[in-house]
Amino acid sequence: MPLRPHYLAGPATVLALLLGFTAAAAAPADTSTPAAACDPAAATCPAPPGDEILSNETTFTTWTSMLSASPVRRDPSTSSPRVATLHQSTEDGFPEVYIVLRQRIVGGATWAQVRVPAKPAGTTGWVPRPSLDLYERVTTELILNRATQRIRLLRDGRQVLVAPAGIGARATPTPAGHFWIREAFPVQGVGAYGPFAFGTSAYSSLTDWPGGGVVGMHGTNQPGLVPGRPSHGCIRLRNADILRLSRLVEVGTPLLIQ
Repeated sequence: MPLRPHYLAGPATVLALLLGFTAAAAAPADTSTPAAACDPAAATCPAPPGDEILSNETTFTTWTSMLSASPVRRDPSTSSPRVATLHQSTEDGFPEVYIVLRQRIVGGATWAQVRVPAKPAGTTGWVPRPSLDLYERVTTELILNRATQRIRLLRDGRQVLVAPAGIGARATPTPAGHFWIREAFPVQGVGAYGPFAFGTSAYSSLTDWPGGGVVGMHGTNQPGLVPGRPSHGCIRLRNADILRLSRLVEVGTPLLIQ
């Protein structure tokens, strides 16, 4: 399936790339159940009986955009506390991407549990199904191993690409956690960031960066520093590898940073 129209670099992400990236991410938790009931290292929590699982975030992942700015609730109920609000666009004006974890029917109404690209990292909640657009599904997964400084692309659980990666310096580490690809676009006129970049659901811990400091994955004009720890938190790849990923990675692809 080709990439959806998430291609033109927006000002917030390009400026964030110019400044570099740092981020600190909490491990995600399923907010529909008490935090103590979930393994903080797990991608998702066990589903109650009757839930329809839409993503395992390894071999299949469902994503969508919003149709209406519905409140995101802690539990599938209109009386449950609001944890966020669906929004139409990313910081750069592309259609926002939400990972759909599962569905549940409550009182005849269908609710969907989504991951929300927001601070704190790992925010999830429930929205009425009619507030979401059509579902899309990917079978790809990106895994970045910070210890080996390698990134892998898997499709249907099988490795199709492995490449060296530059990660954050020890003082400005690349965050660990479960994230996903929200944007994909060519970079023009910024040679230090190569020919292409992806925007992820991770955010910088700095509050004064444009758009909140979206963490990116991009190319480089210093390939000799890859692999290594040359960045302020971003993921740097050699230009040939980022171009290969640009043809293989769709928005909605999960990104596991170990």
